[in-house]
Amino acid sequence: MTGPPQADQEKGATQPQTPISPKDVITIAWWRRLAAGHDLRLLPAAVAVWLTTVVGVNIGWPLAIAGGVVTVVVGLILLRAITGNAAIRTSAWLLVLCGLLTAILTGARLHADAENPLRTLAAHGASVRMRIEVDGTPKPVLSQGFAGRQGGIRTVLIDATALQLVQRGAAEPAEGSVLLLAPVRGWGNLLRGQQADAFGVLMPPETNDGTVAVLRIRGSPSQVSPASAVQQAAGALRNGLRTAAGSLSGDARGLLPGLVIGDTSGLRQSVADDFTSSGMAYLLAVGGFHFMIVCGAVLWLSRRLVGPRLAAVLTGLVLFAFFEVAGPKPSVLRAFLMVGVGLLALATGRRSSTFSALAATVLVLLLWQPEFSGNVQFALSVLATAAMVLLARPTADALRRRGVPSGFAELIAVAVVAHLMTAPLIAAGYGQFSLTAVVANVLAELAFVPAMVLGVLAMALSPIAASAAGFVAGLAQWPADWLIGVAHHAAQVPAASLPWPTGWLGGITLAVVIIAVVVALRSRRFRVMVVAILAGVIVVVIPVRVVAPGWPPTGWAMVDCDVGQGDGEVLATSQPDRAIVVDTGPDENAIDECLGRLGVTRIPMVILSHLHADHVSGLGAVLRNRSVGAVAVGPSRVPAWAWAQVKQETAAAHVPLVELSPGQHLQWPGLAMDVIGPPAAEAWPSGDDPSGTVVNNSSLVLRAQTAAGRVLLTGDIELAAQADLLDAHTDLGADILKIPHHGSRYSAPGFLDAVHARVAVASVGLGNPYGHPSPLTLNRLTGDGALVLRTDHDGDVAILPGSHGPVVVRRGEPRPAPHGGSGKNRQPTNGG
Repeated sequence: MTGPPQADQEKGATQPQTPISPKDVITIAWWRRLAAGHDLRLLPAAVAVWLTTVVGVNIGWPLAIAGGVVTVVVGLILLRAITGNAAIRTSAWLLVLCGLLTAILTGARLHADAENPLRTLAAHGASVRMRIEVDGTPKPVLSQGFAGRQGGIRTVLIDATALQLVQRGAAEPAEGSVLLLAPVRGWGNLLRGQQADAFGVLMPPETNDGTVAVLRIRGSPSQVSPASAVQQAAGALRNGLRTAAGSLSGDARGLLPGLVIGDTSGLRQSVADDFTSSGMAYLLAVGGFHFMIVCGAVLWLSRRLVGPRLAAVLTGLVLFAFFEVAGPKPSVLRAFLMVGVGLLALATGRRSSTFSALAATVLVLLLWQPEFSGNVQFALSVLATAAMVLLARPTADALRRRGVPSGFAELIAVAVVAHLMTAPLIAAGYGQFSLTAVVANVLAELAFVPAMVLGVLAMALSPIAASAAGFVAGLAQWPADWLIGVAHHAAQVPAASLPWPTGWLGGITLAVVIIAVVVALRSRRFRVMVVAILAGVIVVVIPVRVVAPGWPPTGWAMVDCDVGQGDGEVLATSQPDRAIVVDTGPDENAIDECLGRLGVTRIPMVILSHLHADHVSGLGAVLRNRSVGAVAVGPSRVPAWAWAQVKQETAAAHVPLVELSPGQHLQWPGLAMDVIGPPAAEAWPSGDDPSGTVVNNSSLVLRAQTAAGRVLLTGDIELAAQADLLDAHTDLGADILKIPHHGSRYSAPGFLDAVHARVAVASVGLGNPYGHPSPLTLNRLTGDGALVLRTDHDGDVAILPGSHGPVVVRRGEPRPAPHGGSGKNRQPTNGG
């Protein structure tokens, strides 16, 4: 642990940077040189508080108190053992102080959340009237995947704070963070700070993010308080940016608001998936990089007009305005506080350590909002910033010494260190390690800065000169198209990302691999060995993964297409190039490309399980590009916009539209299918359905007999429909299960046990905002012996017949399903 000498601190001097030799990579001397010029005294306290808080949030408040006590004890031991090193003694005192604050503040907060009465009411599904205060901007539940169709948005998610609870006519004070699942009408335009009365049903939260209950709202808000002038201005700027972005063409129209304020409501799911696969998703989540560009541009301009302190004040006003527009997300708060500390230091004439500002920001936010400790975006933001602060400059210096031009050296250095620092966490959360992220991000940085600056300028002009704002936004067309092209081509590179085990074990494993590679670079002999291993991976492993055993695999019976956050299943007939399609995903490109890879040109029937956008929005491409015999739907006709769209698209393609109902039997050469749901109680949704649950439960449930065994296709049915099927004693046994509702937690254990599948596939989008698939559902399936796959990690998943049951191929890697029981009834269905 080192810190700047006291004399240097008083004079504001910085110690010179010494070039880092690869041989010093794991030595204390290397660490001391790396830390030179950085005040790391807050680092132990920040790490201790973070670890303690994440354990307390995920396991229980007693461990938060225990962790705080352990931190205090460690600090006291260091104070007793170390007498001569002022920096270490300061770190020890900070450990004692932060340990006490964690035990008291965090322990009390987590205890209050755990014992909150709203949790008890949510566990019993109580109907309540609640006075709430809006904490964030409403987010469309199904914004991604609508291909920009705003008419498809029916529900919004709103972070809020409970203020008062009315139950059985009695009002009482309430407190705690709640998540509102509300109709877009009436709720979609609420601004942060507004209060309103809401009526609905309480449900338990799905994640440990500080939310004590989810309120599924019925009807419109009442007794709405007026919004503050600041929030009205912020809302006007957000709407102005969306309007100005309308002057762009193609996907750039939806991308620009995402780049500037993280608003991806108009962005197609396939484009968002490309940004994730290429390692560029951070561009769509406002963080330190965005604040640096905005505030840096304002500071650079204002310092040429006024003095440094006044320039800092002006930049601070812009900082606050940008924060209000972007909203109080974890990464936004971190960036706002850190940049604010830097501006305060500039205004007062004191140059504070950047790393100290980062560590102090992390401490403040974790003590204030403990749930941030488990937020992946917050962690990625902190790690990337730490990497740039500590490693970017020495890495750029090393590149310049090897002949890389100065500007490109900085670009490459930032991309490399940020990628390597965040790769273990990305692998742990998303199960992949990008091989193209560094190149993609170097290319992206060339266009992101002008796109960001133009977007912010257009947003600032929008309230006063809409035409000028549209013109400025139009100038961002080429950088936005550049970013879309880079993301798409990087994502399309064969083996652009390698699958990696998820969870803490996967993250730690990748971290160990990265450290081992760095250690191996200490000597020339090991460097040669590392290069040889990497060459082997490139020459042997990647081509094998891409080419063998070929795609599509010969004899496939079913393929669950990777269509993002949605469903798209293809069932083969015994006739070449002919297959049945069940659901068409959230956009046209993904399902069209999957069918193209499979060589499907004729489709006797397209079956739409229900009419939510993530199941029907790709229908147009299927109808245009292939010969289709009929399109089949269930009894539901909501949402109305989707039903109108399906009728319009089938009429335009001159394809008949038919209705399926339980009891019908369908048969084609080599494939038979029975309609076994929805139950009568779920068949006709009516009235308000803000959460989509009623429509989900009206999904067609299909039992298909294929060459690979029996398949159960479940649409998005949830607890009520599953219970009805069980009560009706329906034969649910199947070899292969399409997991209901993308693997959400709303699957009854009894239903999954009744299916007792060998193979279960979750059709789910990478990094989706809903937490799908739920670990509870996956653990239940794996505990029952099923081989569980998910399209966000495995891509297109094919099921083939095997000598001992179904065999799974996930883009070139065959895996047999477990032996043993695979369903209650293995006999063919009637006519199967």
